[in-house]
Amino acid sequence: MLRHRKKAIQTVKSLDAFPKTSEECIEKTTTGGTFSVLSLAVILWLMVMEMVYYLETSFTYTFIPDTEFSEKLKINVDITVAMPCRYVGADVLDMTGQQVMTFGALEMEDTWWELDPDQRIHFDGMQQVNSYFREQFHSIHQLLWRSGYINIFGDFPKRRVMPNKEKDACQVMGTLEINKVAGNFHITAGKTIPLPRGHAHLAVFMDDKDYNFTHRINKLSFGDPAPGIVHPLEGDEELTEKNLMSYQYFITVVPTYVSTYSYRGSTFQYSVSEQSREIAHDKNSHGTPGIFFKYDVSALRVNVHERHEPLLAFLMRLCGIIGGVMTCSGLMSSIVSLAVDCFTCRFFQRHTDKTETVTTSQKTTTLLLATELVQTETQPLLTSTTITSNMVFVSDAPQSSTPES
Repeated sequence: MLRHRKKAIQTVKSLDAFPKTSEECIEKTTTGGTFSVLSLAVILWLMVMEMVYYLETSFTYTFIPDTEFSEKLKINVDITVAMPCRYVGADVLDMTGQQVMTFGALEMEDTWWELDPDQRIHFDGMQQVNSYFREQFHSIHQLLWRSGYINIFGDFPKRRVMPNKEKDACQVMGTLEINKVAGNFHITAGKTIPLPRGHAHLAVFMDDKDYNFTHRINKLSFGDPAPGIVHPLEGDEELTEKNLMSYQYFITVVPTYVSTYSYRGSTFQYSVSEQSREIAHDKNSHGTPGIFFKYDVSALRVNVHERHEPLLAFLMRLCGIIGGVMTCSGLMSSIVSLAVDCFTCRFFQRHTDKTETVTTSQKTTTLLLATELVQTETQPLLTSTTITSNMVFVSDAPQSSTPES
């Protein structure tokens, strides 16, 4: 009997050294739960934003020397001049000195300078939008590349209202394929007469009052249509009350290769500066009245590529978000809990109560385990067991064989 009692005491001492359970190690607080919920919400929000960013594309721009020397350059034109077509001539003269007839011919059609209401609304809208594009292209260029829209403004509406007067304007439209060298596309007075070394415009039967180079540019682009390309001169309208005027546009044409998810091909974009002056020989302002587009081709080609972020980088950012938020949340929860406890003077009291609770719980669990062990090994001799918080009493008196009355 004494041997079993000593063994039970040794078992109790050995069980006192057992570590606490995981439930006893975890302390559930209101502050911790609040920060856990907030952390989950922040993680979900950041993951959604990261997913949106991953689904969007970015653009890269590279500059390389242009080696397409034999490539042809297209000029797409739709210009209205406030003079009848019998007084207007349009052609191209470039550095090669080729005859203008080799580049093709533009179509000229007599029309009215005044637009009908639908046409005026369309042109004014095109003028405002293109002006905004020119000023804000640096901030919306990715949206334009990504949009996939080639013709943003749509087709120019047909005239519905016919004025009751003689046609007083000429619409010059069409496409010319020219050499990719510097040149001069111009619209001036007089029909074109080809010469061995160029050409001339015959305007000997015109008076000064017949000149009027008020003009409206509906279209002026280079190359094939492509999304994201802004043509600065489209929607430009110049009005003048003087007859002999010279309008000069100095254009730099840049070859561009576009590779997006909606379009892939070569085209051209351009930048322009302009100057206008009156031709008055008595004021020492000499020259030829007309509209001149003097262009030059850049030696560099711009490559525009659309791409997605790598999947591995996206996954790494997600892991960084989860780990960073959880770490910061745990740190802030500990700091806030400590500050609240210190402010309410509950830190030391709670620490003491926690120590006593853990000690009592550990002792009770240990004694119960020891009692079960003693009862198992000394079942014939054990009659009753009384457990308290600090001692175990075992009664080894023999049981009475006399039944209760």
